[in-house]
Amino acid sequence: MGERNGHLVIIGGAEDRIYGKKILARFTELAGGSQADIVVITAASGLSDQMWEVYRQAFGELGVINVSHVEISSRADANSERTVGMLSRADGIFMTGGDQKRLLALIGGTEADRALHAAFRQRGAIIGGTSAGASAMSGQMLASGAAVPQPEKGAVSMAAGLGLLQHILIDQHFSERHRLGRLLTAVAQNPCLHGVGIDEDTALVIERGVGIEVVGEGAVTVVDGRHMHSNLAHIADRENPEMIDVRLHVLPAGSRYALPTGGRADALPASMLDFLRKVINPHPHA
Repeated sequence: MGERNGHLVIIGGAEDRIYGKKILARFTELAGGSQADIVVITAASGLSDQMWEVYRQAFGELGVINVSHVEISSRADANSERTVGMLSRADGIFMTGGDQKRLLALIGGTEADRALHAAFRQRGAIIGGTSAGASAMSGQMLASGAAVPQPEKGAVSMAAGLGLLQHILIDQHFSERHRLGRLLTAVAQNPCLHGVGIDEDTALVIERGVGIEVVGEGAVTVVDGRHMHSNLAHIADRENPEMIDVRLHVLPAGSRYALPTGGRADALPASMLDFLRKVINPHPHA
């Protein structure tokens, strides 16, 4: 297939798996089409076998010949030669929904974790994740938090994620579960991060070092609080903070942005350009 940059397909959950399967079809196309070797990680789900059957059927209907299940129910499984071998050969790796804390408890810091990073960064494989599998992709992830109607100090808690993305925080089922207040809370508490809210049946597709596109039926909402003025440090838990000069971008399905070249850096607003550079940055700690 030639050299690949690597892609992340970050899905807000509840993607169409029955009809047009637009997002899963795009994932399959990026992985190499019907001949691609695709593996499905169901570790986030407590109903692993049922979840596997859903995606086995969906990818099968898309014509994928080689689709297999990476069964991880313990950290021993995540460190096994079988698991590492499957991840090391895969063109596309797909992480299902469930509970992102469960997913990290099973694979965080294991050989499977390292194999995921190697697949993406060294081989240019496609890494996809939906719902919990999407939240887990970032270096810091939302572990819990109610959908508060407005920002509320202490309403969310964070945990370490897989780190396929850095400086980004992902929330899913975004518009459908009214999670803007939750994402604003997370950004108020962590203003160095860009908050990214992804609607259901919608994916943010990132090509490493190149650009992004939004696929599906909804939108991606980006919250930038780096230049924000806030009184969060001076209020009590469960109080509502002031958040002044917060930047917000809404990218509907069909939006596409590539890193400007040839001196055209002013083609995008500075805030959007900075977000784009962060999500496509091939050097995670830069």
